[in-house]
Amino acid sequence: MTAPAKPVLLTGASGNLGRHLAAALAAQGWRLRLTDIIPFPDAIPAGATFVKADLNDGVALIRQAEGCGAILHFGGVSVEKPFEEVLGPNLRGLYHVYEAARREGARVIFASSNHSIGFHERPTGNSERLDFDCAFRPDGYYGLSKAYGELMGRMYWDKHGVENVNLRIGSCFPKPIDRRMLSTWLSYGDLTRLIERCVLAERAGHAVIWACSDNPASYWGKDHRDRIGWAPQDSAEPWRPEVGSITADPVTERYQGGGYTAIEYSRPAPSPRDCFSLDD
Repeated sequence: MTAPAKPVLLTGASGNLGRHLAAALAAQGWRLRLTDIIPFPDAIPAGATFVKADLNDGVALIRQAEGCGAILHFGGVSVEKPFEEVLGPNLRGLYHVYEAARREGARVIFASSNHSIGFHERPTGNSERLDFDCAFRPDGYYGLSKAYGELMGRMYWDKHGVENVNLRIGSCFPKPIDRRMLSTWLSYGDLTRLIERCVLAERAGHAVIWACSDNPASYWGKDHRDRIGWAPQDSAEPWRPEVGSITADPVTERYQGGGYTAIEYSRPAPSPRDCFSLDD
């Protein structure tokens, strides 16, 4: 695989996915600039540098992005948290990422999430799979920040021509660990290959991709993967005999966002399938 001509900035480099990408991409000769609010826990890969920085610090982020051709934005709060904890890194921090990309003419690859659409009900068949242009239905403040991030990418593309690929990541772990992940799982190998194509593709525009492996039980359908030339190679299906049974929580089991939908859930009846309907 050809390495990109310009350095690539990776935010959130000290997280689980960031650490994997740092090692995998550096091994292919990519020049990486790694940054996170916490120290990088591993040895810095060959050809990479690390600078500790806060996403709230726009000047620091702009400095790290100088000369970069792409920004892999995996930084910020990565689980459901109270709004005030999400606000700074996930909203203000994303603005700093896009301003840096605008200045450098860089492409943004944004680690969005299935939690931006988590209150859609799970499909009962392939015909009900969600396409990329479905309505946002975030299942918490974290998912709401990801919907905001995708919309920011839409605006920066329309207003400034900043290319961006929004990856609605399902469940990226070494292997599926529960029944829901038979539908949402993304292997580390498929993630790496997806990032490669996001950066190396000739054109991206504003793109949305369901970031999951080739799972027969997937909740998701059409997206822009053909635009960048990516197709997943792995599948969650071989782990089906190993994963546990469904949970006892009807809210968790009803919606695509799983357990995130049940956090502080207070409706007396489930929300309607049609997000604009008044019928429970």
